[in-house]
Amino acid sequence: MNKIVIIGATGETGMYITDYFCKVAKNEYEIVAVGHRKTNFFEKYNIEYCDIDIRCEEDFKKLPQENVYAVIYTAAMMPGRMVGYEPMEYLTTNICGTLNVLEYCRKVNADRILFTQTIRDLGNKIGKEKIEADADRDFSYKGDHAVYVISKNAAVDLIEHYYQEYGLKRFVFRLPTIYMYTPNEFYCVNGQRKKMGFRHMIDQAIQGKDIEVWGDPSKAHDVVYVKDLAKIFYLACMCQNNDGGMYNVGTGLPVTILEQAEGMIEIFGKEKKSKIVFCPDKPNAREYDIDISKTCKELGYRPEYPYLKYLEDFKREMEMNRFKELF
Repeated sequence: MNKIVIIGATGETGMYITDYFCKVAKNEYEIVAVGHRKTNFFEKYNIEYCDIDIRCEEDFKKLPQENVYAVIYTAAMMPGRMVGYEPMEYLTTNICGTLNVLEYCRKVNADRILFTQTIRDLGNKIGKEKIEADADRDFSYKGDHAVYVISKNAAVDLIEHYYQEYGLKRFVFRLPTIYMYTPNEFYCVNGQRKKMGFRHMIDQAIQGKDIEVWGDPSKAHDVVYVKDLAKIFYLACMCQNNDGGMYNVGTGLPVTILEQAEGMIEIFGKEKKSKIVFCPDKPNAREYDIDISKTCKELGYRPEYPYLKYLEDFKREMEMNRFKELF
């Protein structure tokens, strides 16, 4: 049986992608989970698990060497997970690690690689114009995200080289923030840990406390649920009529910050409902509008999780806490 190797399966998006593939693709493909830690978590799925360091070329000998159809590659060093500032980590993981993954794909004759790019490669366009899938890069060389974006851009260039030189099909997905439930409520901003804003708002809704809506309440952005991302990856694996390219991930339905707060109160609120407090003097939420027409046309994608449905499923995942062993 042909194999789909998921590198980054112990990460926050990777664990949901692996779960999805085990549900929808296990009869067609052998699923192999790959992460950076030792764990027995994937025994419940009855699939093979390998722990490797993608920065170490030798570690790839642990992975399957035959009948590899697709490599899903979501492992990366990201600013949201970096305490302090160590730019070399971006280069060794996101560039050298990617080269090792690509060499693995070449050696085992994989048909395709699926990779996650950051929306910040078009950072200067965010909030100014609709984000097109094939837009030329336009990002800032300043700030704590600059080296991260440069490293991800270099990874995309390496992937394109392996497509043109070796025929490795490439499906590169530009991601905004991907929303999901995990036990981890924190991320890093400028190297400092802080609670994620949307998790704070959900907690306020659960407790019936006031929820602040900062800046202009009409500012909107695409709220993408991880299970829609997993679906896109599956469609890309099943797609046989093209060699891939760059695709945007989104829902096509931007949600205002006010609608986000109202939805949290509706889904998570109990007998005592939160009140919304407008704070127009506070900073605006980030605003972006993502064009997903290419993803829909070429991959047959149709989003399944509009905002309220995402919140309902998030609540179910929070109650089940299925991935707690990975945290």
